[in-house]
Amino acid sequence: MDFLKYCCIGFCLSLMLAACQGQLKPTLAQAEGESLFVGQHLPLDAPLSTIAIGSCNKHDEDQSIWTAVGQDKPDLWIWLGDNVYGDTENMEVLKSKYLLQKKAPEYQAFRTQVPVIGVWDDHDYGVNDGGKAYPKKEESQSLLCDFLDVPLDAPVRSQKGIYQAYVFGPAGRQVKIILLDARYFRDELEANLSGPQRYKINPTGDILGEAQWQWLEKELTNSSAQIHLIGSGIQIIPEEQGFEKWANFPLARTRLLRLLATTQPSRPILLSGDRHISEFSKIKLDSLSFPIYEFTSSGLTHAYESFSGEPNKYRLGSVVFQRNYGLIRIDWTSATPSIGFQIRGLKGDLLEELALD
Repeated sequence: MDFLKYCCIGFCLSLMLAACQGQLKPTLAQAEGESLFVGQHLPLDAPLSTIAIGSCNKHDEDQSIWTAVGQDKPDLWIWLGDNVYGDTENMEVLKSKYLLQKKAPEYQAFRTQVPVIGVWDDHDYGVNDGGKAYPKKEESQSLLCDFLDVPLDAPVRSQKGIYQAYVFGPAGRQVKIILLDARYFRDELEANLSGPQRYKINPTGDILGEAQWQWLEKELTNSSAQIHLIGSGIQIIPEEQGFEKWANFPLARTRLLRLLATTQPSRPILLSGDRHISEFSKIKLDSLSFPIYEFTSSGLTHAYESFSGEPNKYRLGSVVFQRNYGLIRIDWTSATPSIGFQIRGLKGDLLEELALD
């Protein structure tokens, strides 16, 4: 009798489990039997010496560049947006594109060896040049968290906006990475029907939203990190190029620079993507006691190969307009760490580099 009773109980439990499993759809990270934390055990206590960055990655185009990035053995990869080209309000379509990227053999091999973090720009957000009016931004944020294997209990999963901060390394050799969301709260832009600028300046518009501004100020205030990397999908320093940029929102751009002047974080470095070109920029303002550098890294699967030049009074070196990725090299052997930028091509060849002051 006891045997029959236990069999009945076991059968009922099996039916209940099957019913529950039938109601639960796997997350993007768990689909196809994939572990949620593949490659995502972030070594928060280890100093970073090589950080790889990039943006503008079409999920259905050649992914061979990941082999080159992996050969540099970076300690960390940072996505700077357009991680896939979603451009949809259909979340099943966006999910399928993320899955296609995650299953690409070259990227799959790469991310089992290198921790990955990141933020979005417009195409993976869901709409070209989009801002706060995009109706699926909450659902899109959840899919990006899944794509990045963000733990289910991470604060970014329950907040509005994909902004995040990380601190890597032991005391005295710390890098703080602040990833800004320049889409979720961004005010609208009006198309410019004449001249080289795609959009008219929005003189009073905002990019980050007040909650994110307050969070950013808190992250920068009294930070003990030796280096601060601040990532944004669109360019921050350049003013003259005719596409999306922080300069389209001069109030917000000024507020960001003033916040850096007020909080005085050690070695602030800006990171951006979006442009299908890569370049270095540097700005020195009277209100700041230090120069600010920006590393724009863009063009993983496609680049602006017909690029014929554009002004950027803050540019250092030459523009790279072939497929590329970026490296940030940090040498901790001296009391003040030395930092270098490298732009590398499809085969890992060095295309442009810069040693920071």
